[in-house]
Amino acid sequence: MPPQAPLGASRVPPGSFGGAPPGSSIPLWVRPFGYPQPSLATPPPPCPSMPLWGQRLLTHPHRHGDSTPHPHPRNPRGVLILLKGPWPALAPCPKPDGRLQLLQQWRRRECPRGFLAPTVSPRVPLVEAYEAAMVLSGVGDALGYRGGRWEYCTSGPQIHAELAELGGLEAITLEPPEWPVSDDTVLHLATAEGLATGLEGEPLLQELARRYVAAMGDMEGRKPGPTSILGTSQLRPGEPEGYRIPFNPTGTGCGAAMRSLAIGLRYPHAWELPTLIRVSIESGRMTHHHPTGYLGALAVALFGALGARGEPPERWGAELLRVLPLAWDYVEGAGVAVGDNAAAWPFFGDAWHRYLESRGLLEGHGPPQVPSLPSPAERDAAYMGWALEGWPGRSGHDAPMVALEALLAAGGCWADLCARGVLHGGDNDSTGTIAAGCWGLRGGLAPIPPGLHCRLEHRGRLRDAAHRLHALAWGRR
Repeated sequence: MPPQAPLGASRVPPGSFGGAPPGSSIPLWVRPFGYPQPSLATPPPPCPSMPLWGQRLLTHPHRHGDSTPHPHPRNPRGVLILLKGPWPALAPCPKPDGRLQLLQQWRRRECPRGFLAPTVSPRVPLVEAYEAAMVLSGVGDALGYRGGRWEYCTSGPQIHAELAELGGLEAITLEPPEWPVSDDTVLHLATAEGLATGLEGEPLLQELARRYVAAMGDMEGRKPGPTSILGTSQLRPGEPEGYRIPFNPTGTGCGAAMRSLAIGLRYPHAWELPTLIRVSIESGRMTHHHPTGYLGALAVALFGALGARGEPPERWGAELLRVLPLAWDYVEGAGVAVGDNAAAWPFFGDAWHRYLESRGLLEGHGPPQVPSLPSPAERDAAYMGWALEGWPGRSGHDAPMVALEALLAAGGCWADLCARGVLHGGDNDSTGTIAAGCWGLRGGLAPIPPGLHCRLEHRGRLRDAAHRLHALAWGRR
Protein backbone atom coordinates (compact mmCIF):
# COMPACT_ATOMS: atom_id res chain seq x y z
CA MET A 1 0.00 0.00 0.00
CA PRO A 2 1.30 3.50 -0.74
CA PRO A 3 2.88 5.11 2.30
CA GLN A 4 0.53 7.16 4.42
CA ALA A 5 1.30 10.75 5.32
CA PRO A 6 2.04 11.54 8.97
CA LEU A 7 -1.00 12.62 10.89
CA GLY A 8 0.03 16.25 10.94
CA ALA A 9 1.06 16.28 7.27
CA SER A 10 -1.29 16.89 4.40
CA ARG A 11 -2.55 14.22 2.09
CA VAL A 12 -4.76 16.97 0.71
CA PRO A 13 -3.09 18.91 -2.10
CA PRO A 14 -2.12 22.38 -0.91
CA GLY A 15 -1.93 23.76 -4.42
CA SER A 16 -3.90 26.01 -6.66
CA PHE A 17 -7.27 24.30 -6.54
CA GLY A 18 -8.85 27.27 -4.90
CA GLY A 19 -10.07 30.71 -5.81
CA ALA A 20 -9.55 34.29 -4.77
CA PRO A 21 -12.25 36.27 -3.01
CA PRO A 22 -13.81 39.01 -5.14
CA GLY A 23 -11.67 42.10 -5.27
CA SER A 24 -8.58 40.27 -4.05
CA SER A 25 -5.40 40.15 -6.08
CA ILE A 26 -3.84 37.47 -3.88
CA PRO A 27 -5.05 33.91 -4.50
CA LEU A 28 -6.65 32.16 -1.56
CA TRP A 29 -4.17 29.32 -1.58
CA VAL A 30 -1.16 31.57 -0.88
CA ARG A 31 -2.78 33.87 1.66
CA PRO A 32 -1.43 33.26 5.16
CA PHE A 33 -3.94 32.54 7.88
CA GLY A 34 -3.69 36.02 9.35
CA TYR A 35 -3.84 37.88 6.05
CA PRO A 36 -6.44 40.69 6.22
CA GLN A 37 -9.68 39.53 4.66
CA PRO A 38 -11.99 41.85 2.72
CA SER A 39 -14.83 41.53 5.23
CA LEU A 40 -12.85 41.22 8.45
CA ALA A 41 -11.01 43.77 10.53
CA THR A 42 -9.22 41.08 12.53
CA PRO A 43 -9.27 37.41 11.50
CA PRO A 44 -9.80 34.79 14.20
CA PRO A 45 -6.67 33.12 15.59
CA PRO A 46 -5.45 29.87 14.03
CA CYS A 47 -6.81 26.62 15.33
CA PRO A 48 -3.94 24.84 17.15
CA SER A 49 -5.22 21.33 16.48
CA MET A 50 -5.75 21.90 12.77
CA PRO A 51 -2.85 21.03 10.43
CA LEU A 52 -1.24 23.90 8.59
CA TRP A 53 -2.95 22.92 5.37
CA GLY A 54 -6.30 23.67 7.03
CA GLN A 55 -5.48 27.14 8.21
CA ARG A 56 -6.99 29.24 5.45
CA LEU A 57 -10.01 31.49 5.39
CA LEU A 58 -12.86 32.10 2.99
CA THR A 59 -14.91 35.20 3.70
CA HIS A 60 -18.28 33.68 2.93
CA PRO A 61 -20.68 33.41 5.88
CA HIS A 62 -23.21 31.05 4.31
CA ARG A 63 -23.49 27.29 4.20
CA HIS A 64 -25.54 25.47 1.63
CA GLY A 65 -27.73 28.49 1.03
CA ASP A 66 -28.27 29.29 4.72
CA SER A 67 -28.51 33.04 5.12
CA THR A 68 -26.97 33.26 8.60
CA PRO A 69 -23.39 32.76 9.76
CA HIS A 70 -22.63 29.89 12.13
CA PRO A 71 -20.18 30.99 14.83
CA HIS A 72 -18.04 28.71 16.95
CA PRO A 73 -15.56 29.47 19.76
CA ARG A 74 -12.62 30.10 17.44
CA ASN A 75 -14.63 31.59 14.62
CA PRO A 76 -17.10 34.03 16.22
CA ARG A 77 -17.82 35.86 12.99
CA GLY A 78 -18.89 32.74 11.15
CA VAL A 79 -16.01 32.82 8.70
CA LEU A 80 -15.43 29.35 7.29
CA ILE A 81 -12.02 27.75 7.59
CA LEU A 82 -11.11 25.83 4.44
CA LEU A 83 -8.39 23.51 3.34
CA LYS A 84 -6.00 24.87 0.73
CA GLY A 85 -7.88 23.29 -2.09
CA PRO A 86 -11.35 22.03 -2.81
CA TRP A 87 -11.58 19.92 0.35
CA PRO A 88 -13.59 21.88 2.93
CA ALA A 89 -12.56 21.74 6.58
CA LEU A 90 -14.79 21.58 9.60
CA ALA A 91 -15.35 25.00 11.11
CA PRO A 92 -14.78 23.80 14.68
CA CYS A 93 -11.30 22.33 15.14
CA PRO A 94 -11.54 18.79 13.75
CA LYS A 95 -10.19 15.90 15.74
CA PRO A 96 -7.22 14.36 13.91
CA ASP A 97 -8.67 10.85 14.13
CA GLY A 98 -11.86 12.01 12.46
CA ARG A 99 -10.30 13.39 9.31
CA LEU A 100 -10.62 10.22 7.23
CA GLN A 101 -14.29 9.97 8.16
CA LEU A 102 -14.81 13.60 7.15
CA LEU A 103 -13.15 13.04 3.77
CA GLN A 104 -15.30 9.98 3.22
CA GLN A 105 -18.39 11.99 4.06
CA TRP A 106 -17.31 14.63 1.55
CA ARG A 107 -16.86 11.97 -1.13
CA ARG A 108 -20.44 10.89 -0.51
CA ARG A 109 -21.56 14.55 -0.63
CA GLU A 110 -22.71 14.25 2.98
CA CYS A 111 -21.34 17.66 3.96
CA PRO A 112 -21.80 18.02 7.73
CA ARG A 113 -22.77 21.33 9.23
CA GLY A 114 -19.71 23.56 9.02
CA PHE A 115 -18.56 22.38 5.60
CA LEU A 116 -18.45 24.45 2.46
CA ALA A 117 -16.63 23.97 -0.81
CA PRO A 118 -15.00 27.03 -2.37
CA THR A 119 -17.67 29.09 -4.10
CA VAL A 120 -15.55 31.78 -5.75
CA SER A 121 -15.05 31.03 -9.44
CA PRO A 122 -12.15 32.24 -11.54
CA ARG A 123 -12.55 34.33 -14.66
CA VAL A 124 -14.90 32.59 -17.07
CA PRO A 125 -13.05 31.44 -20.20
CA LEU A 126 -14.50 32.30 -23.57
CA VAL A 127 -16.44 29.58 -25.33
CA GLU A 128 -13.98 30.10 -28.19
CA ALA A 129 -11.20 28.79 -25.92
CA TYR A 130 -13.16 25.57 -25.39
CA GLU A 131 -13.79 25.32 -29.12
CA ALA A 132 -10.09 25.78 -29.84
CA ALA A 133 -9.16 23.15 -27.27
CA MET A 134 -11.44 20.50 -28.73
CA VAL A 135 -10.76 21.30 -32.39
CA LEU A 136 -7.00 21.52 -31.93
CA SER A 137 -6.96 18.23 -30.05
CA GLY A 138 -8.24 16.74 -33.30
CA VAL A 139 -5.66 18.71 -35.29
CA GLY A 140 -2.81 17.39 -33.15
CA ASP A 141 -4.16 13.88 -33.60
CA ALA A 142 -4.60 14.03 -37.39
CA LEU A 143 -1.25 15.75 -37.90
CA GLY A 144 0.69 13.28 -35.79
CA TYR A 145 -1.16 10.30 -37.19
CA ARG A 146 -1.02 11.04 -40.95
CA GLY A 147 -2.98 7.90 -41.68
CA GLY A 148 -0.57 5.86 -39.53
CA ARG A 149 2.50 6.92 -41.51
CA TRP A 150 3.90 9.30 -38.91
CA GLU A 151 2.49 7.65 -35.78
CA TYR A 152 4.59 4.57 -36.46
CA CYS A 153 7.66 6.44 -37.69
CA THR A 154 10.33 6.26 -35.01
CA SER A 155 12.47 9.08 -36.44
CA GLY A 156 11.66 12.69 -35.69
CA PRO A 157 14.20 13.92 -38.27
CA GLN A 158 12.49 11.88 -40.98
CA ILE A 159 9.07 13.30 -40.07
CA HIS A 160 10.42 16.85 -40.21
CA ALA A 161 12.07 16.16 -43.56
CA GLU A 162 8.78 14.90 -44.97
CA LEU A 163 6.98 17.93 -43.55
CA ALA A 164 9.45 20.20 -45.34
CA GLU A 165 8.79 18.35 -48.60
CA LEU A 166 5.08 19.03 -48.14
CA GLY A 167 5.77 22.75 -47.80
CA GLY A 168 5.42 23.07 -44.03
CA LEU A 169 2.38 23.34 -41.81
CA GLU A 170 0.86 26.18 -43.86
CA ALA A 171 0.68 24.00 -46.95
CA ILE A 172 -1.20 21.11 -45.34
CA THR A 173 -4.95 20.58 -45.47
CA LEU A 174 -6.00 18.07 -42.83
CA GLU A 175 -8.81 16.00 -44.29
CA PRO A 176 -9.36 12.35 -45.17
CA PRO A 177 -8.18 10.18 -46.75
CA GLU A 178 -4.56 11.21 -46.19
CA TRP A 179 -5.16 13.02 -42.92
CA PRO A 180 -7.97 11.32 -40.98
CA VAL A 181 -8.27 11.51 -37.22
CA SER A 182 -7.20 8.37 -35.39
CA ASP A 183 -8.82 6.40 -32.59
CA ASP A 184 -7.67 9.18 -30.24
CA THR A 185 -10.23 11.68 -31.49
CA VAL A 186 -13.01 9.14 -31.90
CA LEU A 187 -12.62 8.07 -28.27
CA HIS A 188 -12.13 11.65 -27.08
CA LEU A 189 -15.42 12.52 -28.76
CA ALA A 190 -17.04 9.60 -26.94
CA THR A 191 -15.85 11.13 -23.66
CA ALA A 192 -16.84 14.69 -24.58
CA GLU A 193 -20.27 13.83 -25.94
CA GLY A 194 -20.96 11.56 -22.98
CA LEU A 195 -20.09 14.37 -20.58
CA ALA A 196 -22.13 16.82 -22.66
CA THR A 197 -25.31 14.89 -21.85
CA GLY A 198 -25.18 16.43 -18.38
CA LEU A 199 -25.44 13.06 -16.67
CA GLU A 200 -23.66 12.58 -13.35
CA GLY A 201 -22.62 9.74 -11.09
CA GLU A 202 -23.36 6.16 -12.04
CA PRO A 203 -25.50 7.08 -15.08
CA LEU A 204 -22.59 9.08 -16.51
CA LEU A 205 -20.16 6.20 -16.10
CA GLN A 206 -22.60 3.83 -17.76
CA GLU A 207 -23.05 6.32 -20.62
CA LEU A 208 -19.30 6.65 -21.12
CA ALA A 209 -18.92 2.87 -21.19
CA ARG A 210 -21.71 2.61 -23.76
CA ARG A 211 -20.08 5.25 -25.94
CA TYR A 212 -16.64 3.66 -25.74
CA VAL A 213 -18.08 0.36 -26.90
CA ALA A 214 -19.99 2.10 -29.72
CA ALA A 215 -16.88 4.06 -30.77
CA MET A 216 -15.06 0.83 -31.56
CA GLY A 217 -17.39 0.50 -34.53
CA ASP A 218 -15.71 3.54 -36.13
CA MET A 219 -12.13 2.30 -36.11
CA GLU A 220 -11.56 1.39 -39.74
CA GLY A 221 -8.15 2.82 -40.63
CA ARG A 222 -7.73 4.45 -37.20
CA LYS A 223 -5.43 1.90 -35.52
CA PRO A 224 -6.89 1.54 -32.01
CA GLY A 225 -4.49 0.20 -29.41
CA PRO A 226 -4.74 -3.41 -28.22
CA THR A 227 -5.50 -2.36 -24.63
CA SER A 228 -8.43 -0.22 -25.76
CA ILE A 229 -9.74 -3.09 -27.89
CA LEU A 230 -9.46 -5.53 -24.98
CA GLY A 231 -10.92 -3.16 -22.44
CA THR A 232 -13.99 -2.21 -24.45
CA SER A 233 -14.63 -5.90 -25.16
CA GLN A 234 -14.90 -6.46 -21.40
CA LEU A 235 -17.32 -3.61 -20.70
CA ARG A 236 -20.96 -4.46 -19.98
CA PRO A 237 -22.80 -1.12 -20.13
CA GLY A 238 -26.24 -1.26 -18.60
CA GLU A 239 -25.33 -3.91 -16.04
CA PRO A 240 -24.54 -2.98 -12.41
CA GLU A 241 -20.94 -1.71 -12.41
CA GLY A 242 -20.69 -2.84 -16.00
CA TYR A 243 -18.21 -0.03 -16.60
CA ARG A 244 -15.54 -1.84 -14.58
CA ILE A 245 -13.08 -4.38 -15.95
CA PRO A 246 -10.43 -6.53 -14.24
CA PHE A 247 -7.03 -5.16 -13.34
CA ASN A 248 -4.65 -5.36 -16.30
CA PRO A 249 -0.92 -5.67 -15.48
CA THR A 250 -0.07 -4.46 -19.00
CA GLY A 251 -2.63 -1.63 -19.17
CA THR A 252 0.02 1.09 -18.96
CA GLY A 253 -0.65 2.73 -22.31
CA CYS A 254 -1.84 6.26 -23.08
CA GLY A 255 -5.27 5.29 -24.42
CA ALA A 256 -6.99 6.67 -21.33
CA ALA A 257 -4.94 9.88 -21.27
CA MET A 258 -5.56 10.76 -24.91
CA ARG A 259 -9.36 10.92 -24.48
CA SER A 260 -9.59 12.81 -21.17
CA LEU A 261 -9.06 16.52 -21.87
CA ALA A 262 -12.82 16.99 -22.06
CA ILE A 263 -13.16 15.85 -18.44
CA GLY A 264 -11.19 18.87 -17.30
CA LEU A 265 -13.30 21.12 -19.52
CA ARG A 266 -16.46 19.72 -17.94
CA TYR A 267 -15.21 19.99 -14.34
CA PRO A 268 -12.89 23.01 -14.23
CA HIS A 269 -13.82 24.41 -10.84
CA ALA A 270 -11.91 23.97 -7.59
CA TRP A 271 -14.87 22.45 -5.80
CA GLU A 272 -15.31 19.85 -8.57
CA LEU A 273 -11.94 18.19 -7.97
CA PRO A 274 -13.48 15.11 -6.28
CA THR A 275 -15.72 14.64 -9.31
CA LEU A 276 -12.83 15.16 -11.72
CA ILE A 277 -10.82 12.52 -9.85
CA ARG A 278 -13.66 10.02 -9.89
CA VAL A 279 -14.67 10.48 -13.52
CA SER A 280 -11.10 10.47 -14.86
CA ILE A 281 -10.10 7.37 -12.90
CA GLU A 282 -13.28 5.42 -13.60
CA SER A 283 -13.40 6.34 -17.28
CA GLY A 284 -9.68 5.69 -17.62
CA ARG A 285 -9.81 2.23 -16.14
CA MET A 286 -12.72 1.26 -18.34
CA THR A 287 -9.95 0.25 -20.73
CA HIS A 288 -6.65 0.83 -18.89
CA HIS A 289 -7.05 -0.66 -15.43
CA HIS A 290 -3.51 0.03 -14.27
CA PRO A 291 -2.35 3.14 -12.37
CA THR A 292 0.15 4.10 -15.06
CA GLY A 293 -2.71 4.05 -17.56
CA TYR A 294 -5.61 5.64 -15.74
CA LEU A 295 -3.51 8.21 -13.86
CA GLY A 296 -2.63 9.52 -17.31
CA ALA A 297 -6.33 10.26 -17.69
CA LEU A 298 -6.30 12.09 -14.36
CA ALA A 299 -3.25 14.12 -15.44
CA VAL A 300 -4.78 15.27 -18.72
CA ALA A 301 -8.14 16.04 -17.10
CA LEU A 302 -6.38 18.06 -14.42
CA PHE A 303 -4.33 19.94 -17.02
CA GLY A 304 -7.55 20.76 -18.87
CA ALA A 305 -9.21 22.09 -15.72
CA LEU A 306 -6.20 24.18 -14.75
CA GLY A 307 -5.85 25.49 -18.30
CA ALA A 308 -9.52 26.42 -18.42
CA ARG A 309 -9.06 28.37 -15.20
CA GLY A 310 -6.08 30.24 -16.63
CA GLU A 311 -3.36 28.56 -14.57
CA PRO A 312 0.01 28.61 -16.39
CA PRO A 313 1.51 25.24 -17.43
CA GLU A 314 4.41 25.81 -15.03
CA ARG A 315 2.04 24.92 -12.18
CA TRP A 316 0.31 21.92 -13.68
CA GLY A 317 2.85 19.23 -12.82
CA ALA A 318 3.17 20.27 -9.20
CA GLU A 319 -0.61 20.25 -8.91
CA LEU A 320 -0.66 16.73 -10.31
CA LEU A 321 1.72 15.52 -7.59
CA ARG A 322 -0.44 17.17 -4.94
CA VAL A 323 -3.59 15.51 -6.27
CA LEU A 324 -2.14 11.98 -6.48
CA PRO A 325 -2.72 11.22 -2.76
CA LEU A 326 -6.38 12.10 -3.21
CA ALA A 327 -6.51 9.83 -6.24
CA TRP A 328 -5.18 7.00 -4.08
CA ASP A 329 -7.81 7.78 -1.44
CA TYR A 330 -10.45 7.35 -4.14
CA VAL A 331 -9.01 4.10 -5.51
CA GLU A 332 -8.67 2.66 -2.03
CA GLY A 333 -12.16 3.75 -1.08
CA ALA A 334 -13.67 2.29 -4.25
CA GLY A 335 -12.31 -1.09 -3.18
CA VAL A 336 -11.62 -2.47 -6.66
CA ALA A 337 -8.40 -4.50 -7.04
CA VAL A 338 -6.83 -2.43 -4.26
CA GLY A 339 -3.84 -4.73 -3.77
CA ASP A 340 -2.93 -4.83 -7.46
CA ASN A 341 -3.33 -1.06 -7.76
CA ALA A 342 -1.24 -0.44 -4.65
CA ALA A 343 1.62 -2.56 -5.94
CA ALA A 344 1.71 -0.71 -9.26
CA TRP A 345 0.98 2.75 -7.85
CA PRO A 346 4.45 4.26 -7.15
CA PHE A 347 5.83 4.33 -10.71
CA PHE A 348 3.63 7.14 -12.03
CA GLY A 349 4.33 9.56 -9.20
CA ASP A 350 8.03 8.72 -9.12
CA ALA A 351 8.36 9.38 -12.85
CA TRP A 352 6.62 12.72 -12.56
CA HIS A 353 8.67 13.69 -9.51
CA ARG A 354 11.90 13.05 -11.41
CA TYR A 355 10.69 15.01 -14.43
CA LEU A 356 9.51 18.02 -12.45
CA GLU A 357 12.67 18.04 -10.36
CA SER A 358 14.76 18.10 -13.55
CA ARG A 359 12.75 21.12 -14.75
CA GLY A 360 12.81 23.01 -11.45
CA LEU A 361 9.03 22.77 -11.14
CA LEU A 362 8.45 20.62 -8.06
CA GLU A 363 6.95 23.63 -6.30
CA GLY A 364 5.13 24.89 -9.39
CA HIS A 365 7.14 28.10 -9.64
CA GLY A 366 8.74 29.30 -12.87
CA PRO A 367 10.61 29.90 -14.90
CA PRO A 368 10.98 26.26 -15.95
CA GLN A 369 14.45 24.91 -16.62
CA VAL A 370 13.56 23.38 -19.99
CA PRO A 371 16.51 22.53 -22.25
CA SER A 372 16.33 24.05 -25.70
CA LEU A 373 16.57 20.75 -27.61
CA PRO A 374 16.51 22.57 -30.96
CA SER A 375 16.76 19.50 -33.21
CA PRO A 376 14.26 16.65 -33.70
CA ALA A 377 16.99 14.12 -32.91
CA GLU A 378 17.71 15.75 -29.55
CA ARG A 379 14.03 15.75 -28.67
CA ASP A 380 13.65 12.11 -29.65
CA ALA A 381 16.55 11.22 -27.36
CA ALA A 382 15.11 13.21 -24.45
CA TYR A 383 11.65 11.69 -24.81
CA MET A 384 13.14 8.21 -25.06
CA GLY A 385 14.58 8.70 -21.59
CA TRP A 386 11.06 8.88 -20.14
CA ALA A 387 9.58 6.02 -22.17
CA LEU A 388 8.46 2.51 -21.35
CA GLU A 389 9.35 -0.21 -23.83
CA GLY A 390 11.23 2.17 -26.12
CA TRP A 391 8.21 4.06 -27.46
CA PRO A 392 8.08 7.67 -26.26
CA GLY A 393 4.63 8.97 -25.40
CA ARG A 394 2.87 5.62 -25.61
CA SER A 395 2.32 5.31 -21.86
CA GLY A 396 0.00 7.01 -19.43
CA HIS A 397 2.80 8.73 -17.57
CA ASP A 398 4.82 10.12 -20.47
CA ALA A 399 2.17 11.11 -23.01
CA PRO A 400 1.09 14.05 -20.81
CA MET A 401 4.76 14.56 -19.91
CA VAL A 402 5.80 15.07 -23.53
CA ALA A 403 2.78 17.34 -24.01
CA LEU A 404 3.68 19.46 -20.98
CA GLU A 405 7.32 19.69 -22.07
CA ALA A 406 6.18 20.97 -25.46
CA LEU A 407 3.85 23.53 -23.88
CA LEU A 408 6.59 24.80 -21.57
CA ALA A 409 9.16 25.07 -24.35
CA ALA A 410 6.92 26.43 -27.11
CA GLY A 411 5.06 29.08 -25.16
CA GLY A 412 2.73 30.85 -27.59
CA CYS A 413 4.38 29.55 -30.78
CA TRP A 414 2.09 27.07 -32.55
CA ALA A 415 4.78 25.86 -34.97
CA ASP A 416 7.16 25.10 -32.11
CA LEU A 417 4.37 23.33 -30.22
CA CYS A 418 3.83 21.06 -33.23
CA ALA A 419 7.56 20.48 -33.69
CA ARG A 420 7.96 19.41 -30.06
CA GLY A 421 4.64 17.88 -29.07
CA VAL A 422 3.36 16.36 -32.32
CA LEU A 423 6.14 15.73 -34.84
CA HIS A 424 8.52 13.41 -33.01
CA GLY A 425 9.51 9.77 -33.24
CA GLY A 426 7.06 8.45 -30.66
CA ASP A 427 3.31 8.04 -30.18
CA ASN A 428 2.88 11.47 -31.65
CA ASP A 429 -0.84 11.47 -32.40
CA SER A 430 -1.55 10.88 -28.71
CA THR A 431 0.91 13.47 -27.43
CA GLY A 432 -0.36 15.76 -30.19
CA THR A 433 -3.97 15.36 -29.07
CA ILE A 434 -3.04 16.40 -25.53
CA ALA A 435 -0.52 19.14 -26.33
CA ALA A 436 -2.52 20.84 -29.07
CA GLY A 437 -5.74 20.69 -27.07
CA CYS A 438 -4.13 22.29 -24.02
CA TRP A 439 -2.44 24.89 -26.22
CA GLY A 440 -5.81 25.81 -27.68
CA LEU A 441 -7.12 26.91 -24.29
CA ARG A 442 -4.49 29.65 -24.24
CA GLY A 443 -3.69 30.30 -27.88
CA GLY A 444 -7.06 29.94 -29.62
CA LEU A 445 -7.67 29.21 -33.29
CA ALA A 446 -6.63 32.58 -34.72
CA PRO A 447 -2.90 31.77 -35.13
CA ILE A 448 -3.57 28.38 -36.76
CA PRO A 449 -3.23 28.00 -40.56
CA PRO A 450 -6.80 27.50 -41.83
CA GLY A 451 -5.90 24.33 -43.71
CA LEU A 452 -5.10 22.59 -40.44
CA HIS A 453 -8.59 22.86 -38.98
CA CYS A 454 -11.23 24.09 -41.45
CA ARG A 455 -11.76 20.69 -43.10
CA LEU A 456 -10.74 18.50 -40.16
CA GLU A 457 -12.69 15.28 -39.87
CA HIS A 458 -15.39 15.51 -37.17
CA ARG A 459 -14.75 19.23 -36.75
CA GLY A 460 -18.43 19.97 -36.28
CA ARG A 461 -18.82 17.38 -33.55
CA LEU A 462 -15.73 18.68 -31.76
CA ARG A 463 -17.05 22.24 -31.93
CA ASP A 464 -20.54 21.30 -30.76
CA ALA A 465 -19.20 19.24 -27.85
CA ALA A 466 -17.04 22.19 -26.80
CA HIS A 467 -20.03 24.52 -26.70
CA ARG A 468 -22.10 22.10 -24.65
CA LEU A 469 -19.25 21.47 -22.19
CA HIS A 470 -18.74 25.21 -21.76
CA ALA A 471 -22.44 25.74 -21.07
CA LEU A 472 -22.48 22.96 -18.48
CA ALA A 473 -19.29 24.11 -16.78
CA TRP A 474 -19.81 27.85 -16.79
CA GLY A 475 -23.45 28.49 -17.66
CA ARG A 476 -24.74 30.08 -20.82
CA ARG A 477 -23.11 33.49 -21.20
